[in-house]
Amino acid sequence: MAFVLNMSILGLKKKQPKTFKVKVITMDAEMEFSCEVLDQEVPKDSPIMFHFLAKFFPEKVEEELVQEITQHLFFLQVKKQILDEEIFCSPEASVLLASYAVQAKYGDYDPNFHKPGFLAQDELLPKRVLMQYQMTADMWEEKITAWYAEHRGIARDEAEMEYLKIAQDLEMYGVSYFHITQNKRDTDLLLGVDAQGLHIYSPNNKLNPSKSFPWSGIRNISYSEKEFTIKPLDKKKDVFKFYSSQLRVNKLILQLCIGNHDLFMRRRKVDSIEVQQMKAQAKEEKARKKMERQILAREKQMREEAERAKEEMERRLFQLQDEARLANEALLRSEETADLLAEKAQIAEEEAKLLAHKAAEAEQERQRLEVTAMKTKEEKRLMEQKMREAEQLAVKLVEQSERRLKEADHLKQDLTEAKDAERRAKQKLLEITKTTYPVSKNINPVPVSHHPSVYSLYSASRLDFKDSDMKRLSMEIERERLEYMEKSKHLQDQLKELKTEIESLKLEEQQQQQQANMYSLHNEARGYVAFSFHSSRCTPQVQSFSLQL
Repeated sequence: MAFVLNMSILGLKKKQPKTFKVKVITMDAEMEFSCEVLDQEVPKDSPIMFHFLAKFFPEKVEEELVQEITQHLFFLQVKKQILDEEIFCSPEASVLLASYAVQAKYGDYDPNFHKPGFLAQDELLPKRVLMQYQMTADMWEEKITAWYAEHRGIARDEAEMEYLKIAQDLEMYGVSYFHITQNKRDTDLLLGVDAQGLHIYSPNNKLNPSKSFPWSGIRNISYSEKEFTIKPLDKKKDVFKFYSSQLRVNKLILQLCIGNHDLFMRRRKVDSIEVQQMKAQAKEEKARKKMERQILAREKQMREEAERAKEEMERRLFQLQDEARLANEALLRSEETADLLAEKAQIAEEEAKLLAHKAAEAEQERQRLEVTAMKTKEEKRLMEQKMREAEQLAVKLVEQSERRLKEADHLKQDLTEAKDAERRAKQKLLEITKTTYPVSKNINPVPVSHHPSVYSLYSASRLDFKDSDMKRLSMEIERERLEYMEKSKHLQDQLKELKTEIESLKLEEQQQQQQANMYSLHNEARGYVAFSFHSSRCTPQVQSFSLQL
């Protein structure tokens, strides 16, 4: 028991191993964990940063990138190198690569979802390309979106693979550059190491090498401190030497040369069983994912078709509802219209009855007016006859008046002549009296009127004249005057009565004409045939005359 206890105490006192924090940064994630302290030198920074990157680039990405995660991480690395301008890319190729990158990130283009400005926060083009052309961000987005819309139906891994296929044909793809010198005169050059071999560049041109040594043409590469020696497989060719001043860089160059050469030779051999199994599994996985994508695509298409059918059915349902609502409204309006039309028909029927009644009354009135017109015509004829008789009587009266006036003038003339004869007789009588009986101044004159003989003579002459002419003439004139006055008064009364009757007939005719016009206008407005009666009356023209007494 004591031994076991001592062993436990010794175990507790054993020192724990020292650890340090490590942070591994990949292209899409960061991981932190602790590691034990071994014999290697560990930097004092905490945590120690490690960047997980591909050291050797594949020659054919489609064949060598087996696993999807490897492909994704390699795609992110190549994309970053292009955006950081570590790999030169033309503007046209940059826009095409950006469209595949957008397809890999956002999926299929949907104009209803991907509104203008949805790429504003994404870094898709190198700054050199953006500065090369005077184009706004919206214009670049429009060009990228035009290509992006053409990639519909391409999955994320397929879009990333298309991106890498284009990138692997770029001149600077997979090339690691190092500063070297060719001789002691320190001529500056650039050494490029990639999957195809070694390349020598001028410092100002990283695209077109001035000299290349493919792996298949190199027999040996030797390294001694700062000097590298490249021996061609063809012994007739000259050995190429170059110098590098940094020891750490020299070791890295050597490692890259050995690794790329080994991969170059391995790619040209038959794959090992493990690699074949991995590729077969990867192929099966791709086929399975492709099948799943196809199934998902069909399901998505069916779902979209179902949604479109649903939307169409909903739209049709809304349309039918609208049509039903409009039909109901139309039905209500038609019912209201029918009720209104029925009411109007009833009113029209009542109006028709009323108008028929009025038409009957108008017909009766027309008949009455015809009878009245006939009576009026007869009365007019009688009035005209009376007028003619009155005119004839007036003519006769005028003639008689003129004749009587002439007679009166003759009588006045006779009376004047008689008075002149009486005056002459009196003058002669006075003369005779004066001659027969001269008047003495001393003797009082005897008045003639008291003289028996003179008075008798004068009286007899006067009486004879008065009684025979004057009395008769005065009585006859008075009698004619009275008769004429009576006839004239009677004629004036007849004319006045005739004028009164004519005026009443005119007034009655005007009233009948107005009433007939009112019936005619009323019947025309109601659409019925109205009987109008227009009586033509000849207004008698009375010739006015005056009698002068």
